Amino acid sequence: MRIFISTGEVSGDLQGSLLIAALKRQAIVSGLKLEIVALGGEEMAASGATLLGNTTHIGSFGLFESLPYILPTLQLQRLAIAYLKQNPPDLVVLIDYMGPNLAIGNYIRRHLPKVPVVYYIAPQVWVCPITPQDTTRIISVSDKLLAIFPGEAHYFQNKGAKVTWVGHPLVDSVQNFPTRQAARATLGIGEDTLSVALLPASRSQEIKYLLPVMFQAAQVIQEKLPQIHYWIPLSLEIYRTPIEQAIQQYGLRATVVSGKQQEVLAGSDLAITKSGTVNLELALLKVPQVVLYRLNPLTYWIGRNVLKVSFPFASPVNLMVMKQIVPEFIQEQATPENITQAALELLLNQNRQQQMKADYQEMRRSIGEVGVCDRAAKEILQMLPNFI
Repeated sequence: MRIFISTGEVSGDLQGSLLIAALKRQAIVSGLKLEIVALGGEEMAASGATLLGNTTHIGSFGLFESLPYILPTLQLQRLAIAYLKQNPPDLVVLIDYMGPNLAIGNYIRRHLPKVPVVYYIAPQVWVCPITPQDTTRIISVSDKLLAIFPGEAHYFQNKGAKVTWVGHPLVDSVQNFPTRQAARATLGIGEDTLSVALLPASRSQEIKYLLPVMFQAAQVIQEKLPQIHYWIPLSLEIYRTPIEQAIQQYGLRATVVSGKQQEVLAGSDLAITKSGTVNLELALLKVPQVVLYRLNPLTYWIGRNVLKVSFPFASPVNLMVMKQIVPEFIQEQATPENITQAALELLLNQNRQQQMKADYQEMRRSIGEVGVCDRAAKEILQMLPNFI
């Protein structure tokens, strides 16, 4: 049985890799032989997918931010559709990545209508739909949606979609993280050192818009707390040079590491981080965090004032329970002063730390039980033709 999986960016590659591993486990149980072909990244390839193209380097968020990636995205989209035309799959799984995935889904609907399409981790139109058509299009290309957020499941069910809530896959992956003690031992972090993770970028635009303000705050924080050392795990190796140059520019006591993100997160006393999937990893590890995000100012202005886009929260930690668990600073609120104040409070105020960890526990009860990826894999395999 051939399954085609399509996703983009670093986070999609991670989720795709976890799903592929689960599909392979469940296929063995069911006596199925699977061939998995994908648009994704190195993590998915390592899990056993044959990559048609790598999408982790062409991710963006925002109107103007996406312009440099339109052509390479269209080229990969055409490549995928040409492959599907010559090699019709038995089933298609779409993971987030709305524009390209809707184009692929529409092709399947028109030309391969008997091929089931599962949308796993739908685009977050349930948080801030830009147009009502986005929701309609997602539902129209999907035979089933597998939701990871409770709010996501409720939203699509109310719109008439066939939905199953499976829980969030990070519940599974965090089980494999090292303990705090083991992580700090691996990295050589002493007990008297305050270890702070800086997580500025998984997209190139974030190097421009997030890294400077994050590093300015880090510079002030280390002046006040000389026992601090910063750890910066690379999401992609291509970001090493600009990050190392910025470390020198701001005079930070910082170490850049590749392939040790789990250790950095698990061993940290605090994280200052972009909004994204990593926020949930930190919450599940009970690491306090400060979240920020910035876009091109014109993109943000158009979104707020022309498209009337609004969202209750940016961080998935806060979205999980629809309340502010972690401080998040978006656009003009993402200043070095605000980030510094929130970070120092979490580092120095034990009561503030304990409150955040208690709120993390509330979030944990809403995120699902271990076995998420296997539940998702079972749902997907049951939609294969002639599945017994």
